[in-house]
Amino acid sequence: MTLELANLLADDNDAVYDIQTTGAGPAGSLPLNDEMLRHSPSGDLFGLTQNAGMGWDPQQLLWPQYLILSTQGGIRGEDGQPIALGYHTGHWEVGLLMRAAAERLVALKCLPFAAYVSDPCDGRTQGTTGMMDSLAYRNDAAVVMRRLIRSLPTRRGVLGVATCDKGLPAMMLALAAQHDLPGVLIPGGVTLPPTVGEDAGKVQTIGARFAHGEITLQEAAEAGCRACGSAGGGCQFLGTAATAQVIGEALGMTLPHAALAPSGQPIWLQMASQSATAVVEQEATGLKMSDILTDAALHNAMVVHAAVGGSTNLLLHLPAVAFAAGLKRPTVTDWNRINRQVPRIVDVLPNGPVGHTTIRVFLAGGVPEIMLHLQRLDLLDLTATTVTGQPLGDVLAWWEKSERRERLREELRRRDGIDPDDVIMTPDQARARGLTSTVTFPVGNLAPEGSVIKSTAIDPSVVDEDGVYRKRGPARVFHRERDAIAAVKGQTDNPVKAGDVVVLCCRGPLGAGMEETYQITSALKHLPFGKEVAVITDARFSGVSTGACIGHVGPEALAGGPIGKVHDGDLIEIVIDRGELTGTINLVGHGEETFGAEQGAALLASRTPQQPLSADDNLPDDTRLWALLQQVGGGTWGGCVYDVDAIEEVLKAGMESLKEKRDHAET
Repeated sequence: MTLELANLLADDNDAVYDIQTTGAGPAGSLPLNDEMLRHSPSGDLFGLTQNAGMGWDPQQLLWPQYLILSTQGGIRGEDGQPIALGYHTGHWEVGLLMRAAAERLVALKCLPFAAYVSDPCDGRTQGTTGMMDSLAYRNDAAVVMRRLIRSLPTRRGVLGVATCDKGLPAMMLALAAQHDLPGVLIPGGVTLPPTVGEDAGKVQTIGARFAHGEITLQEAAEAGCRACGSAGGGCQFLGTAATAQVIGEALGMTLPHAALAPSGQPIWLQMASQSATAVVEQEATGLKMSDILTDAALHNAMVVHAAVGGSTNLLLHLPAVAFAAGLKRPTVTDWNRINRQVPRIVDVLPNGPVGHTTIRVFLAGGVPEIMLHLQRLDLLDLTATTVTGQPLGDVLAWWEKSERRERLREELRRRDGIDPDDVIMTPDQARARGLTSTVTFPVGNLAPEGSVIKSTAIDPSVVDEDGVYRKRGPARVFHRERDAIAAVKGQTDNPVKAGDVVVLCCRGPLGAGMEETYQITSALKHLPFGKEVAVITDARFSGVSTGACIGHVGPEALAGGPIGKVHDGDLIEIVIDRGELTGTINLVGHGEETFGAEQGAALLASRTPQQPLSADDNLPDDTRLWALLQQVGGGTWGGCVYDVDAIEEVLKAGMESLKEKRDHAET
């Protein structure tokens, strides 16, 4: 029934007609002088007028101005209750960090400004068309954030507050591009695990587990309700959000021990306040972002990524940060070299073996504690400057003897009964407990440009005694994620079963915006037969994904990659050496026929796809534009960036070619 306009627009309050037509304006006068009126841009002067109009004391308007930029989402009441929900817990409470930073700036007689570019939730968009916008959003948000920074010409520095999978990398890109400005990254921290219940990674598999009869309806409902033990912060595992926080600190962009702080708690708010002090001090001493983001910082970040067993999504984000900072982007060769040199020394979800939560990593000492171990192995560049103005070596010397370190590690023992040295370990202890290095980059006739697997997260029970994962199995080819997950859930005539190799193609940037396929990998992790299934895709994985899951396959299917020519029933061979960090993925047969990798390559070259390849029907035009532009800038291995010089070159060449064709047609 259509709502009557008279009811929809009813006036039930006479006060709405009491409308003022003028206002007295703020009392007092602007602190202008002759020099300002003669030589200041009109925008600076009008800015003072607007500042007074918003209610700021006119006599304080010449204080130094600083911008606080965040990904805040939702409308949160003063009592913490939602008035309008955010998309995720990660941006729900960051307004409190902004407030703490702003209050410190005012105490320092600085004038704070605040702006917002909110972000989506990769967990919320899993399995939906919203996932097609996820990676493209990072670039768009970074562009808007950079525009907002430039649109406040009087700012002397920037505080960037962000938490989660794409909002935090976008903030890092925006700050990295401010070569001549002071800046500090304020990570939004983590949510707590439930006292009793499942973490936010496992709880995303309740649908698949219920479909296979692994849990009851009531168990699913209860687990889903209580997985977030607190209202704010990124997820409790070392997925993309937490890894990005760790990498931001390893780059020197945050204060020491800022990553993974518990959202909403005093230690988290204190970090925001101290960050405000740091950015003002940077401006006073002339420290700029270009002094912090250097080749040394990039090296340290890659080393820490390997040591924590971080999300493979940072292989997309860290090269993009390097590009924004004007640094040489790390290549697959660089990542491979670092991962061969650096042991994994952190036992954290999703990698294990125990799988501690991120709050435990924070209490065990977080990034500074990890770096102490890496320092002893001579793997870090201790000359790298941090946002404190101090070199990394001095920061670590402070941390080792600090009261903060001693007290927080003791809190972990007292509250959870956990020895902090069982969370962040010595290399010898980590090796004894079976921790292996983080990522491997398999190549082969299915991935001539390479691929990536978090090899440390393969279930140990399917790895041979020599540390090598070996699998041969029939290909199950899917072009749409919804078809693959239905087969995994057993909801098709031919469900995925133990021994299969799921080949999911046309999901790279050109096909589906390089979506995350966590609903598939998480389901396989928590289903009894899942460890006997492998996944190969030109898409990417969530930072919490585990198992024999190979992504970033290049070239992607729609760029002519051989992954698009795999047929159902093809025999796929996967070999991953978790010790040597080498791997191959090859077509080696079909049905009962077997052959070598070279013959498989020749067969793929001569084949056409089993069915026509196409982008997803729901791929938005703006995401398609992003995919085309990032391909010119180096593609996924280049960080999916907009390389304007390269784009200009391609456009000029295309326009010249078009002109020649038109001229030829006219003659």
